[in-house]
Amino acid sequence: MTKQIRVNGFEMATPGHINHGLWRVPGNRRTQYKDLGYWTDLARVLERGLFDAVFLADVVGTYTTYGGSRRAALRAGMQVPNIDPTLVVSAMASVTEHLGFAVTSTTTYEPPFGHARRLSTLDHLTRGRLAWNIVTGYLPDAARNFGLSEQIRHDDRYAIAEEYLEVVYRLLEGSWEDDAVVLDAENLVYTDPDKVHEIGFDGEYFSVAGPHLAEPSPQRTPVLYQAGTSSRGKAFAARHAEAVFLLPRDDAQGREEIADLRRLAVEAGRGPDDVKAFVGAEVVVAPTRTEVEDKLAVLQEFRDLEGHLVLFSGWAGIDLAGDDVDTYLEYRGGDAMQTFERMWSEGSDRKKVGELVSHLSRPENDPRFIAGTPQEVADRLEELVDGTDADGINLIQHLSPATFADFTEHVVPELQRRGRYRTAYTPGETLRERLFGEGQTRPRAGHPSRAFAVGARELAGAASSHA
Repeated sequence: MTKQIRVNGFEMATPGHINHGLWRVPGNRRTQYKDLGYWTDLARVLERGLFDAVFLADVVGTYTTYGGSRRAALRAGMQVPNIDPTLVVSAMASVTEHLGFAVTSTTTYEPPFGHARRLSTLDHLTRGRLAWNIVTGYLPDAARNFGLSEQIRHDDRYAIAEEYLEVVYRLLEGSWEDDAVVLDAENLVYTDPDKVHEIGFDGEYFSVAGPHLAEPSPQRTPVLYQAGTSSRGKAFAARHAEAVFLLPRDDAQGREEIADLRRLAVEAGRGPDDVKAFVGAEVVVAPTRTEVEDKLAVLQEFRDLEGHLVLFSGWAGIDLAGDDVDTYLEYRGGDAMQTFERMWSEGSDRKKVGELVSHLSRPENDPRFIAGTPQEVADRLEELVDGTDADGINLIQHLSPATFADFTEHVVPELQRRGRYRTAYTPGETLRERLFGEGQTRPRAGHPSRAFAVGARELAGAASSHA
């Protein structure tokens, strides 16, 4: 059976997310990112288009690799200024019934206890439509913002993340029993105290007594997204992630990365389908080729190349501001995103600095950039998803909300005609049920969170007492 194509709208609460300079395009609402109306209008568009979720990226630092300064990032509005994405979710949830919300938060800098309460709060307020995109952080000045003298090494950040996740699992899954809240008005009992438990965690990085402050939410643990594709990141994703986000160089690399993640998930005791894969894609669509070319001309006219160089430099940890355009990029295994550092510095696609600058100068140089009529876009989306074994795409916006509105108006009906896109939401489903099926509100068997559920803990205790 041919799988339906899932779509997340990829956004960020900032003037410039992935595509830079376009905040200047007449009619683009990107500079309204700090207004609630921007977010509620966006949510309505995405729900009308039957999107799975809005995926909200975030960073807690600025991009300083390019030229050794944040000046270029500030000039371009390149992911700065930005605001906290978790705080816009409630507004979007209030005007929708089905749209999911994937929010990004780092495990490196903020303690897990407060974050766990935030997750439960949003899962309650959205009635089980929440996902958490787990990141470890890659910007050097983010570390200094949180009182550290230097950035924590790449693999050490993942070690911290492992312990962070265990704390969160213990709080969300094991602190409150399912029936702890009894609402016994006659006996003046809201919660049965015997069914609320401290977690008593004392680890290498965190010490958390508990109990969790929030009663169990519809999903308890929200759907877990992750985007790491370094060797350490993939191992982490295979163990914890229920959905992964990839930005492969081409379809072949995407197919290889997704197959590897599914293999690693099986090795970790999970099923190959327990991890849904979303590939980043950009779409420009219009009814005719002439209209498509007109839209492409606008994107090229307003494209800020320096903003793209700043973004790549920050992701890869490689400064592209130098004048030596004939120097090949070199992989050094730094502490930024190692996948992006490696992508253009090894193998047959290894590039000189000048070649990479030329590559970044035009959006159509990226094989995940799709421009065409509804039929042409649908053809390429099918090829991308089927050829990589992805489950869907993260749709990267150019104009807000025009990119998502165009996709809803032109691409969704074409995919529906082909049987590749849902025609309606299932009423009352949680986001996890949307991804994995009716009744699956909690992580699947084999997921590490299951070991910390109250029942699992009691069973483990009973087993040890009879040993």
